[in-house]
Amino acid sequence: MPTNFTVVPVEDSPLSEQGNDEQILNEEDREGSDPAAELFSGEDTSRETSSLISTDHDGSIYGQNMALYEEEMDSTPMVASLLNKLANYSNITQGVIEHEAESEDGIKRVTVNGPQMGTFIGVYLPCMQNILGVILFLRLTWIVGTAGIMQTLAIVFMCCSCTMLTAISMSAIATNGVVPAGGSYYMISRALGPEFGGAVGLCFYLGTTFAGSMYVLGTIEIFLTYIMGNIDVFKAMDNNMRLYGTCCLVIMTLVVFVGVRYVNKLSLVFLSCVVLSILAIYAGVIQATIKTNDFHICFLGNRTLQHYNFSKCEKAELGNIFCQNVTCDEYFVNNNVTKIPVTHSMLSGIISENMWGHYGPEGMTLEKDGLSSVQGSPNTNDMSRRYVLRDITTYFTMLVGIFFPSVTGIMAGSNRSGALRDPQRSIPTGTILAIATTSFIYISCVLLFGACIEGVALRDKFGKSVNERTLVVGTLAWPSPWVIVIGSFFSCCGAALQSLTGAPRILQAIACDGIIPFLQVFGHSKSNGEPTWALLLTAVICEIGILIGSLDAVAPILSMFFLMCYLFVNLACAVQTLLRTPNWRPRFKFYHWSLSFLGMSLSLSLMFVSSWYYALVVIVFAGCIYKYIEYRGAEKEWGDGIRGLSLNAARYALIKLEEAPPHTKNWRPQVLVFLKLDSEFEVKHPRLLSFTSQLKAGRGLTIVCSVLEGTYMARGTDAKRSEQSIKTAMAKEKTKGFCHAVVTSNLRDGFSQLIQSAGLGGMKHNAVLLAWPTNWKQSESSLSRRNFIETISETTAAQQALLVAKNIDHFPTNQDRLAEGTIDVWWIVHDGGLLMLLPFLLRQHKVWRKCRMRIFTVAQMDDNSIQMKKDLQMFLYHLRIDAKVEVVEMHAGDISAFTYEKTLVMEQRSQLLKQMQLSKTEREREAQLIHDRNTKSHATLNDKATPTSDRVHMTWTKEKLISERNRHRDANMAVRDIFNMKPEWENLNQANVRRMHTAVKLNEVVVNKSQGAHLVLLNMPGPPKSKGGEENYMEFLEVLTEGLDRVLLVRGGGREVITIYS
Repeated sequence: MPTNFTVVPVEDSPLSEQGNDEQILNEEDREGSDPAAELFSGEDTSRETSSLISTDHDGSIYGQNMALYEEEMDSTPMVASLLNKLANYSNITQGVIEHEAESEDGIKRVTVNGPQMGTFIGVYLPCMQNILGVILFLRLTWIVGTAGIMQTLAIVFMCCSCTMLTAISMSAIATNGVVPAGGSYYMISRALGPEFGGAVGLCFYLGTTFAGSMYVLGTIEIFLTYIMGNIDVFKAMDNNMRLYGTCCLVIMTLVVFVGVRYVNKLSLVFLSCVVLSILAIYAGVIQATIKTNDFHICFLGNRTLQHYNFSKCEKAELGNIFCQNVTCDEYFVNNNVTKIPVTHSMLSGIISENMWGHYGPEGMTLEKDGLSSVQGSPNTNDMSRRYVLRDITTYFTMLVGIFFPSVTGIMAGSNRSGALRDPQRSIPTGTILAIATTSFIYISCVLLFGACIEGVALRDKFGKSVNERTLVVGTLAWPSPWVIVIGSFFSCCGAALQSLTGAPRILQAIACDGIIPFLQVFGHSKSNGEPTWALLLTAVICEIGILIGSLDAVAPILSMFFLMCYLFVNLACAVQTLLRTPNWRPRFKFYHWSLSFLGMSLSLSLMFVSSWYYALVVIVFAGCIYKYIEYRGAEKEWGDGIRGLSLNAARYALIKLEEAPPHTKNWRPQVLVFLKLDSEFEVKHPRLLSFTSQLKAGRGLTIVCSVLEGTYMARGTDAKRSEQSIKTAMAKEKTKGFCHAVVTSNLRDGFSQLIQSAGLGGMKHNAVLLAWPTNWKQSESSLSRRNFIETISETTAAQQALLVAKNIDHFPTNQDRLAEGTIDVWWIVHDGGLLMLLPFLLRQHKVWRKCRMRIFTVAQMDDNSIQMKKDLQMFLYHLRIDAKVEVVEMHAGDISAFTYEKTLVMEQRSQLLKQMQLSKTEREREAQLIHDRNTKSHATLNDKATPTSDRVHMTWTKEKLISERNRHRDANMAVRDIFNMKPEWENLNQANVRRMHTAVKLNEVVVNKSQGAHLVLLNMPGPPKSKGGEENYMEFLEVLTEGLDRVLLVRGGGREVITIYS
């Protein structure tokens, strides 16, 4: 909710010499406008933008005494400046201030008076006004008569205990720092995070809105039933409630729209009506002890009669009702008429009759115990016209739901936190005192109603049995029942206006936080801060409650929303207390996590006791809002307790994981992904991230890393840009995990550090995924080849699995859906079962779901291929993996000429690269020598022309000339041999020949069987142990995978990753 505040300069302060116009701030968003909140809440860590930090320092004051810190004064405030502005910080509630004054210089500025309200005016009286109201006057007598004194006391005790425990938790939260305008929503959202805060905030908003519906219905019920009883438009009472309730809602909405100041001015009048009505009840109890009043009930037998059908309680008078055409009702003939007063003295003993409940079904007549009755044939057609009947079926849990709204309103004080002189002192004191006072009023009223009012009259919800048709509680009032009627009418009007005033501001606060995107339109307001759009939505939702047409049906709905809100207030306090976060330092000390837990349990119990189906609906609604905010809402970091709980849970889990290595059954690839970035810090191969998400389906650990060359001091900004680019790419490819960019002196060290230290505790990677270096054959990229091979070696040494994706840009994206095809696994050597596990994991993703799995294995001459196939099929059966098995026989044959030629080209190419490659150091040394000799030549030969830039004069010795000619002759011979392709087989390394033979033969078989496969998985041969064979190793892998589109080279980590056991 937007907040107005003024920073007031303090006299005689060197920091206050700037113009006051710069320090008077207009309306801003709460998150961005509260400077104290910015500085201490952790929501904005940019100290340079804080308005509490003054960067204009007088050198005469600070330069002499604080010279040691003079370089930091531009970004950090002096303590005196900070305390000066904190002392004058204020956060007046938005909507209260509407007057704008224009200064002499023509600039409009908001006139804000400092907060002046104390505990009594600011917290105690608003809570009293919101707690006491419609249920006390319209339903409490009916609840006492239906449930009995004992059960009603139990209901009151449960509900008041729930609100008292919630108030204790709320007091602890409210005194744990400054609570800006927004009150209860602000406390919940900042304590439990945006997801819980948004869900519970909407519940609180809907509860307040439906409370407005209930108060409007109460207003209309009093108006139609007890004030103007002859203006019914429809026969059905519910339709009249809907019609007049809608008209009343329109009028109240217009009043709120015109200006909230009218509601605030009338609030004291409405509260006075409530207080006078309660005092009239207590005075009536005293008066009933002295003498009885004129209110009475008329019974026929033991049945209660509707009193407005006759003027005197006499049988002769009733004959006009029960007798038609000389024929009288049989029950009327057989029973006598009895007249009983409504109110009694407290010592009359009527309390014993009202001690226990009198529940019954809908349509049942109200009967007086102890009166004789002779049953006759009932005339059901005239029952509703003659007798007082139960309008609904009554039972204990329903009464709990109807009564609970009478104890809500405990957050009225916290909603006014911005207007309080000392919120941290006023909110706990005023709220707890208000709850204690109202609890005493409810308990005393239950006892007094049960001791002084006839039980049948108590069970008569609308007072139809009482002569002069008035509120049942009004029969006990002194000096007149109209005190209660008028007082309750204005009380309901005031409560409805307060709800229509408060609910839009709660919605506006949620919208301004930006945590629910589709509600952002309701964050707009008029120039005076009134939330117009939020008010319109509130009126529409309130109209839905009015169309229900029954106060008894609306009450349980708002009970659910308020109970959900109270539940999470207690949860917030319990979580913060148990976590013992450093910032949890409430000034209110009379709290404990067990009390919060008890309040939370009581709130949840009351939800299901009142209405289990409404409770489920509200819980599902809050859960949907939570998931929506989690999925689409804006990311907020408020230092909430749920985040602290997650950190504690993560720490506990990491410590438990560290105790023992994971079992084979729990093994899944925890992948460390190496990404390359271009010069603009964009990801070169985003398909690598797509493949990662397809492989893991959002489960397990994923760490995406990139390495930059240089020093962190010089490239720290580049590292942050790289991380942001990686995060963007991960979000686009829907890859869940962590990202990190490191800066090291060279790429090799960065890869080594990440392989050794990425992850934390038991959450460390067990597999490395990288793309095949496509440019390794270029002479200037020998470093890329060396880094790749050393990464393979270090991964093997670390006993981690290695996955190398070749032609990664041909891999499918997450939006692709591959048609029916195969994933071919070439199982050459045993790698712990990783080759069989990876296709199974891939097929869980929708991209690869239609693909079938085929496993090929190679049989030698001495192997029994038929038995191998049977054994492999049995092995896969025990592994519960569905795959087609095929055994490929590779017969030992002569090495072909093609293999020799391939090997010869490979070795000659390696030799040529070694001869032709001039190191960077040698090139720089030669260039420096040329530069020095040219400089000397210019100094001695001034009369000669300057040599052109493309000609270099060097002094050649005889030995240097001979060596240079021999070097060029050798290079030319090597080039001629390459093009002549002369098969000098007798000079080849036989080990290379054998390896090339294996690569060629295996490639022929793989291409023959799997050229059309969607993906081919191959065992990756081990890297060379000597650096001399790096180029040959890469060539072997190129030959092995030649002619295949998508290839995943896999190297196991040295442990079993799949098991046949359960």
